[in-house]
Amino acid sequence: MSPRFDTLAIHAGVEPEPVTGAVMTPIFQTSTYAQPALAEPKGGRFDYGRTANPTRDALEASIAALESGKHGVAFASGLSAIETLLKRLSAGDHVVSEENTYGGTTRLFTKVLARLGLEFTFVDTRDPANIAAAIRPRTKLVHVETPTNPMMRICDLRAAAEIAHAAGALLSVDNTYASPYNQRPLELGADVVVHSSTKYVNGHSDLIGGLVVVRDDALAEELRYLQNASGAVPGPMDCFLTLRGIKTLHLRMGRHNANGLTVARFLAAHPRVDRVIYPGLASHPQHTLAARQMSGFTGMVAVDVGTLARAKALSESLEYFALAESLGGVESLVSVPALMTHAAVPEDRRTAMGVTPGLVRLSVGIEAADDLLEDLARALG
Repeated sequence: MSPRFDTLAIHAGVEPEPVTGAVMTPIFQTSTYAQPALAEPKGGRFDYGRTANPTRDALEASIAALESGKHGVAFASGLSAIETLLKRLSAGDHVVSEENTYGGTTRLFTKVLARLGLEFTFVDTRDPANIAAAIRPRTKLVHVETPTNPMMRICDLRAAAEIAHAAGALLSVDNTYASPYNQRPLELGADVVVHSSTKYVNGHSDLIGGLVVVRDDALAEELRYLQNASGAVPGPMDCFLTLRGIKTLHLRMGRHNANGLTVARFLAAHPRVDRVIYPGLASHPQHTLAARQMSGFTGMVAVDVGTLARAKALSESLEYFALAESLGGVESLVSVPALMTHAAVPEDRRTAMGVTPGLVRLSVGIEAADDLLEDLARALG
């Protein structure tokens, strides 16, 4: 019998601790392990905390199950997860990337990894033809976000996977915005799924973390080798908190989805709003595609109020939406991407993508929807 998502969220990766029978995986707060004999660590791997930790093992098994994968690898942050994936490549190798990625990803690619000899082409992956046109003989990876941050672009993952695989490249998908509750890219042909577990997966705005999920054994072994070599591992306490967050992922995401749609519909009808971007609205140009590959549309809503002055007034006037970076927590947040999350992206590229000074990003939490609507109405009023 194959358990459903809700059951996996609670049970996957977590077994009663064998010594005491503790139901929740303990926090193994240790840097090293006693070995019963010379060069014979227990389990063949518990020699040092950077290499392995039982709390981390449980988290990795949990996220692998939720993403329909075989192997999970936990990292210190979402960016360190992406960086480790890119460390598989060599100088001269080429990556095709969605142009509307999280600003930190763009910065990592253009300001850090490009200096080490990797080459990047940024395209609008809403049209699969743009991906195909960017492929080169040394293209080793196609990296996309869907929905994108913050413009809520949707990439056809089946089409992107076919293009990448025909070129001998892997497809990696940053699934942070959707969460595995709403979208499972491996089931659509992707090779790698990446999460900033800081966001929806943990969901409580109290840690920084990253996750990678794959099905291929050799790829998983390579990622673990690179992780151990470079040291981008999460602490056991953060792994424990993420595991605890996952246990309510299905409950939280159901409320995020419902509140996100309610807020999007309210703002779309408001006279002081120029544009609302939300895949769950029929007005979204890729609504049909989003509905085909997603089971829910998250709590992320992009709204353009026209000018930076209006964006500033809105973001600073809200009561229940904290003016803060990040997303995916139980509490609602508001940010102005042009000055916050995407400030590192060159202005001309931001403008071309539609990240205007008047664009406001809402991370709609799980509060009472009517309170959030009243808050927005007052701030816009």
